[in-house]
This record gives sequence, C-alpha cells and structure tokens, in this order.
Amino acid sequence: MNGFERKPAVSGLFYPDSSEDLSKTINSLFLDPKFGPGEVPPSNQRRRIFGIVAPHAGYFYSGAIAANAFYEISSSNFDTVIIIGPNHYGIGSDVAIMKEGSWITPLGRSDIDANLASEVLNHCEIVEFDSLAHSRDHCIEVQLPFVQFINKSAAILPIILKKQDKNTSAGLGQCLGKVIKNRNVMLIASSDLTHYEPNQRAHTKDAELISSILSMNISEFYSVLESSRVSACGYGAIAAVMFAAKAIGSTSGKLLRYATSGDVAGDLASVVGYSSILFV
Repeated sequence: MNGFERKPAVSGLFYPDSSEDLSKTINSLFLDPKFGPGEVPPSNQRRRIFGIVAPHAGYFYSGAIAANAFYEISSSNFDTVIIIGPNHYGIGSDVAIMKEGSWITPLGRSDIDANLASEVLNHCEIVEFDSLAHSRDHCIEVQLPFVQFINKSAAILPIILKKQDKNTSAGLGQCLGKVIKNRNVMLIASSDLTHYEPNQRAHTKDAELISSILSMNISEFYSVLESSRVSACGYGAIAAVMFAAKAIGSTSGKLLRYATSGDVAGDLASVVGYSSILFV
C-alpha cells in the first residue's frame, strides 16, 4: 500500500526488536500459567466478541495480561482492527486517524484500511487525518504484534486521542458504531489503569472502575474516574470502544485477567494496573 510507513518507535524497549525473539516472547506470554491464558491460539471461542480492552506497557509487565484478550479473539473472523489509544505526547490533532499507509513491526506490515478511514472521516466531524500524532506513541504499536500473531492479514485503523472527555468519546464511539455495523471489525481499547500508587490501592480503585466497564455503564465509568481519581491513561479509548460496542450489539463486559506491575515484578510500592476485558 502507498502512503505513510510508520516504523517502530519502541521495539527493543517495550518488546523485542527481532522477529524471532518477538515471536518467541509472544508465544511465552500466551503460555504464561499465572498471568496469561496458558495456551497458544487459536482459542475454542465461538461466541461473538465485539471488542477488547488490553494494556500497553512493556511486555515484561503487561504482555501476559494482554495475551488473555488476544487469545479469546484469535478465533474471531475480523478483517480490520480499530485500535484506539491515548496520546501520551500531546502531538497533533485531538482525534487523529491515518488515511493510508502501513505500520511496521518486527513481525511484518499491517496495512491501514483506507476505505474505512475515509468513511469514518466522512461520518465523524471530530476526526482528523494526522500521521504526526501517531509518530512516537506506543499505545497502538504494542498491540500490533499480538494482532499480527493471531491474524496476519488483518488491516488496521489506528485512532489516537488527545481529548478523552465523555462527549469526545461518545461522538467517536457512536460514529464508529454506525460505520462498522456491517463490517467484520474488532475494536481494541488500549489502556493501562491506575498509575504509580501502592499495590493495594491500585487494586481497590481499579476494581471499582472495572465494575463500571463490565456493566458498560459509561456515566458511572466517568463518575468513578473523577470521584476515585483513577489515573487510567486511555479512559477515553475505553469509553469510545464501549459506545461503539454497544451500538453494534454488545451488552456486557467480561474480565479475563487483572494484575499490576507489582503483582508481576514484585515491587508493590508504586504500581501500574493492567486489565484484559472482552465486550460480548
């Protein structure tokens, strides 16, 4: 495909930078008996899955938790994944998608679904074409090797959010719901949860937030974020995927795995929370 070629920004940092090492690492994350699903894809899952929430930290910390969601969708028939994440660097547009081109990882190339991108732009006033917004951020990039591992041919639509308020998430999510209603699309919300708090406090705060995600109660979700001061970085991405998933038929979320960086690595003083959630 012609157009912008987005090369890796965090390979060798968040995940291995060689194809062989990356494949071995992802395989081991699926097989992780404590935090992963304990099996390699494909799954035996036959129910309809509309989308997932997956974390985006370095694979050592959050990769096995993320593997749970990717294992569950590995038998789903999707042609395109829409990956929505938070703009950590504040570069570019408030809601930025890419018009065409491809993203490169050590496992290969994922082409952008240019037709879907154009349709989203035509239906959604708040969306802008902006490749620069995607140039440095890891939130979408770290999901791609998992996508390529389970569905090599899937196209992608990367969406990165600088604005994550409820109105922005509702506008994006409801627009996506209309556009993808008759397409084979998988939605991915890329987000970590509580950041840099003691382990037990992170567990408590994140449990409250996850409860609102599982019930798909978006008003409660934003209320918990504010009242409990949950520092989930991709909260707008989660909300947008909830709006879109509800629009195409999802009625509830299912928690597959939750853990913190402290649970994984042992330092409980200041942790980051990670969840793997399905929308079914």
